[in-house]
Amino acid sequence: MTDYLAIDEPWRRHRAYIVNVAYQLLGDVGDAEDIAQEAFLRLSGTGDVDDVRAWLTVVASRLCLDQLRSARVRRESPEERAMLDGAVSSEPDPADRVTLDDQVSEALWEVLRRLNPSERVTFVLHDVFGLPFDEIARTVGRPAGTCRQLARRARAKLADEPPRLVDISPAEHHAVTEGFISACGAGDIDALMTLLDPSAWGEGRLIGIAAPPQINRGRIDVATNLIRYLGPGTTLVVAAGRTPEAVVLAFRARRLLARVNLDVRDGRIVSVRATVDPSVAGDQR
Repeated sequence: MTDYLAIDEPWRRHRAYIVNVAYQLLGDVGDAEDIAQEAFLRLSGTGDVDDVRAWLTVVASRLCLDQLRSARVRRESPEERAMLDGAVSSEPDPADRVTLDDQVSEALWEVLRRLNPSERVTFVLHDVFGLPFDEIARTVGRPAGTCRQLARRARAKLADEPPRLVDISPAEHHAVTEGFISACGAGDIDALMTLLDPSAWGEGRLIGIAAPPQINRGRIDVATNLIRYLGPGTTLVVAAGRTPEAVVLAFRARRLLARVNLDVRDGRIVSVRATVDPSVAGDQR
């Protein structure tokens, strides 16, 4: 690929996914958008790529790790870094880079902070995004077997102190949220309707305003309203960590617009409940 026109289609198809990957690693939507933009700029300067999304995922993950490593070096002493590493290998660890900035749930981030950097990156890429360990190994610079061990260790730590109970499987959580984010980001109402149960309903509440919630019933009305509020121009990411529902965060101009809870049953969304900041929603409310 040699020009910006060549990345237009990949940008529309993969941007939401890459922003989501970066957000899970950085915990900041503005930084995640910057990382995605840089990854696509690098794509524009490459030749033909067989698997564009996999290539972008590796590049974005490495950019995140570089950024977080730099931040961590500034904030921690060598002794603190060595204590947190718990490294499986004695070799320098390029994944030794993760710090967590709290914006959404301090309790959740506090649990995730207990993972050392290598565990954090491996857990997010494998258990949240479903990347195989051989691809993760390319990103973090560790053998695939070591990455498997890191993921097992991360799961054990999280199982010891889970932030919440999980009502849907990780695979179902991932499939629904990725499909929801892609459909909203593309403004694709038909794709969104395939994710919604025929009897789906939606509820929207405004923060700080004493007014009844807006209710939509039936998947046509729900999908239409979702595209209106969360369509192109809005950045959607999965709320980090494990939750009893699929939770999506919506940002506009890097400000948190809404928290969206998706109730999923048998692979379909049966309800959508959004809590909206009216100061960010502006004239659309």
